Amino acid sequence: MLAPSLASPESAGMSAHALDRIEAHLKQRYIDAGRFPGTQLLVYRRGKLVHAAVQGYADLERKVPVKDDTIFRIYSMTKPITSVAFMMLFEEGRIALDEPVVKYIPEWKDLGVFVAGTAPSFLTRPPSRPMLIVDLLRHTSGLTYGFQQRSNIDAAYRAAKIGEVEKAGTLGSMIEALASIPLEFSPGEAWNYSVATDVIGNLIEKIADKPFEQFLRERIFDPLGMNDTDFHVPAGKAHRLAACYSADPQGGMTFHAGQRRNGLTLQDDPATSSFLSPPSLISGGGGLCSTASDYLTFCRALLNGGELGGVRLIGPKTLALMTSNHLPNGLDLPAMSRSLFSEATYNGIGFGLGFSVTLDPAKTLIPGSPGEYSWGGAATTSFWIDPAEDLIAIFMTQVLPSSAYPLRRELRTMVYAAITDSNL
Repeated sequence: MLAPSLASPESAGMSAHALDRIEAHLKQRYIDAGRFPGTQLLVYRRGKLVHAAVQGYADLERKVPVKDDTIFRIYSMTKPITSVAFMMLFEEGRIALDEPVVKYIPEWKDLGVFVAGTAPSFLTRPPSRPMLIVDLLRHTSGLTYGFQQRSNIDAAYRAAKIGEVEKAGTLGSMIEALASIPLEFSPGEAWNYSVATDVIGNLIEKIADKPFEQFLRERIFDPLGMNDTDFHVPAGKAHRLAACYSADPQGGMTFHAGQRRNGLTLQDDPATSSFLSPPSLISGGGGLCSTASDYLTFCRALLNGGELGGVRLIGPKTLALMTSNHLPNGLDLPAMSRSLFSEATYNGIGFGLGFSVTLDPAKTLIPGSPGEYSWGGAATTSFWIDPAEDLIAIFMTQVLPSSAYPLRRELRTMVYAAITDSNL
């Protein structure tokens, strides 16, 4: 898919000076301060790419600069792609959102809800209702992530190496292991960030009767020309893979403010990265690598109602369903969440089918629009799409965890400050 050429911000109702101010902020506060190795920011408005900038290094050790074609681990920015792929099957009438998950994963038929105990001796109770497909898409399934380190269930996930940043096993072995670990809560009772989107990838395989990665390639990546998006980086592109760092001195996903320092710990060397070879576990929740340009192509298709350049992924009504708030009783994430970690933590934000959704910008205390939808990745990558303002923003860097710094709040504030001609 032909990438848009760079246009002046003023031609799309934005300020070049205000956008340049973002780059100065990133350089001073994050790159020069040693918090980020380098950054890439794209802003697209009214059909034009109005800002495309790179700064700093993709690899600090080898002094490789960030370039327009740098390949990043996008981690949970994989989730919207997986969710769209699933909804393509939904549109074909091959699965419904209110079907029980056990119909497709019968080995989960005896899955209980945690009451007490530690692995493997859990005390459980039956769930109040069955887990439905919609629970997987909106993270109300009762599944979790081990890195949350909040509960005995999280500990069981870590022991079984389920949902790790460094993937282990296969999708099939993960599904099997989950059958022996209770749910955190009855489906629909709370929101908890989890491996649910990996389970969606497993369902896509079963329904489409082909490998999940093949479905993505045939139905999304190849048609849209997303040639640099895959679950591994082939040898011919290995020199473009960025290094990944951690703000945690131990090099992990945990981060405590008292440990903050001016420096980064190398977490994944691009010369020896596991992303250089095809993984055994194809993770629909966090396995993809991509470029900012490729991800912009995907976002442009969504902003355009599910179609780009004659390639239709999903219909506009299906996309409208996905970007509606699906949390029970219309609640927002802070009201429903039991999660110690999320890629969105603001009041006034709900959750749809694969995206967070802005319900009330005033409650977020940052500029925005009702109906804006977004998500991010563990290494501080992020994107948002604002249909009302005809706007896409994509940010790339490689620093774990995404909660280390308040960058996403700052980016939203500063990008919206650059709008001089609002559609609202």
